[in-house]
Amino acid sequence: MGILSSLFGGSKTDENRQEKQDKKNFEILKYDGMRARNMHQLGYAIKCFEQASAIQEDNETLQELANAYIQTGRIDDARITLDRLIDINPDDIQLYLSLAQVCYMQEDYESMLNAAGQAINIDETNAYAYYAAGQAEHGLKNDLQAIVMLTKAIAHDEHFTRAYLLRGEILWEMNQLKEAADDAGLVLSTDSDNEDALLLMGKIQISSRLLQEAETSFNKILEINPFNEKAYLLKGKLLSEQNELDKAIELYTEGLELMPQSTVFYQERGHVRLLKGDKEGSIEDMKKAIELNPEQEKSINGEFKN
Repeated sequence: MGILSSLFGGSKTDENRQEKQDKKNFEILKYDGMRARNMHQLGYAIKCFEQASAIQEDNETLQELANAYIQTGRIDDARITLDRLIDINPDDIQLYLSLAQVCYMQEDYESMLNAAGQAINIDETNAYAYYAAGQAEHGLKNDLQAIVMLTKAIAHDEHFTRAYLLRGEILWEMNQLKEAADDAGLVLSTDSDNEDALLLMGKIQISSRLLQEAETSFNKILEINPFNEKAYLLKGKLLSEQNELDKAIELYTEGLELMPQSTVFYQERGHVRLLKGDKEGSIEDMKKAIELNPEQEKSINGEFKN
């Protein structure tokens, strides 16, 4: 028997022993990866999950690997892993929804729409699948179809805040101000401190020339969250357009005290200082903006020249 085993590839005992060792190695790697993830050691967690997945294609491990890739900005690897998972589990709606969001991060809206469509085919009542389809259609500039998909999302979940906000944003871009205000208002009626809804309402109010109301909306956001960069920028531009240049400079200075690394605040304050005729102060702000973000040097210099 020993001679035959050596000739024909080893004994069954050897195979069983290897299987047991592989299973043990897989479990050690998988749970070491989870411990590393819990300790926010994502680089080591990824190595563990990759090696574990090479031994055994386990749904939970592959999902953990995809999530770790996303958290570390390895979006292409996350997409490959999700495609691998979908091949194993073609009827898992959550995988298609995860893939749709990865495609969104890649700005691959065609593939995102396809993934959302697959999710809808699995469950025609899933509100998030319609929301993802709406995001994709908006990315593809198909705004009427985006509104249709977002309306379907809301029909399946009347409390879907993100769907109301995206639909309102698209309606505002289409200059459908009343309908956009209705969506923002619906969110604010149940959550009066929702910063995204207040930002949207402020933009609608500016477009409707309700400038005092818009300033009130931005002020409320900054009371709720003094670190909301968008509120500073929108209020600053509103003040500049009303020729309240000193107030705009004061606002950006206040923002920089809280967020001293904000390149855009230096840019905007520099622009307002130039409008006031303070060329020296404007140059200092533009220099600081370039120092904080050297990659923007060309665009900042071009803006200054203009």
